[in-house]
Formats: sequence, structure tokens, C-alpha cells
Amino acid sequence: MALTLEERFEEMKKIRDELLHFKESPLYEYRVQNKYFPVVGEGSHVANIMFVGEAPGENEALTARPFCGKSGKVLDDMLESIKLNRSDVYITNIVKDRPPENRDPTEGEIKLYAPYLDRQINIIQPKVIATLGRYSMSYIMNHFGLGTQVGQISALHGKEFVAKTGYGSATIIPLYHPAVALYTGGNKDTLLNDFQILKKYIS
Repeated sequence: MALTLEERFEEMKKIRDELLHFKESPLYEYRVQNKYFPVVGEGSHVANIMFVGEAPGENEALTARPFCGKSGKVLDDMLESIKLNRSDVYITNIVKDRPPENRDPTEGEIKLYAPYLDRQINIIQPKVIATLGRYSMSYIMNHFGLGTQVGQISALHGKEFVAKTGYGSATIIPLYHPAVALYTGGNKDTLLNDFQILKKYIS
């Protein structure tokens, strides 16, 4: 059953408050020492399209905003290419705290933070979950019963997979992480092409 806008806001606020005091996380002390914030997510609580990245970087941890650094600029460019604003979508990560030195999230960290992401998905109930990077792709596809189809992101990017969720069907679309476009120009073209698939889900 869909929640009202007010109920969605309150449920997201609960997640934020829990994450602020998430001392069970091995990343909590690192956050406190560096005066970082957990990065819950940003955007519309009734979004058709939800983007799921891997973990916040330093800019994100300092501002509590997802994808606000160089990768975020790439993501903004991609959204602009299909005439979408950030306010039209919801953007978050699996892991809500910054891992030291921007390292990849560990399996344990993903397992620890994933229930918060699961709750966010159930609150927003998006028609499309676009994963950004291989860690979020692997988690989301396994979580929604598509584990047998998980492979290399180089083979799966830009493809559509229909999954059953607690609120109905949703389409999973694996995408490269926007950071790849910072290293190779050709990757930006690939990402740009993949983003065009999202056009048909814009209402």
C-alpha cells in the first residue's frame, strides 16, 4: 500500500535519525572523527526513478548530499540529457557513511546498511531502480531474485530486468557509476546512451 507524502517524509526522517546514531557501524567512529554526516539520500519521495550508488565520498559526507562532487556533475549532465531534474528522482547509496580513503564498501558494510536502503525502496516504491556501479547492481539484483542473471557490469549495463517487489513489479537497470566517465571519455558516451533508456519511464 502506498504511503501518503507526509508518511513517506516521516519514515525517511526515522531512517535519518537512526543513521545519525548508528554506532553498530564500523564507519561510525570514522564519521565522528572527521565531522562527517551520514548521507541518507535526496530527491522526490514519490519518484518513478530511484538511483542507487555504492557509498558516499568526502564531498558527500561533508554535505550530507549524495553525488555532489565530480561524479555528481556527471550524473547531473546525464539527467539533463533526458530532461530530468534531481528533484524529479531519488538518489541514494547502499552504504550511507563514507568508507576511509573512498575505498570500495565491504561485503559486511553492505549487509549492515542494506536494510535502510530496502526501507527507502519500500517508502518510495519506484517503477525503476537504476543502479550506479557493480556493488549496487549486485546487491539490488540479488535482493530482488535476479541473482542468476548477475554478471559483469560491462555485459549488463543498459539492460532492463523486471523484478517482483513487495509493492508490485519494478524494472532494474544497471548503469556504470558516473565516476567511470571521469577517466575515459568513451565511458561517458556509453553512460549517455544507457540513460536514454530511462526516457520511457518519465511520466
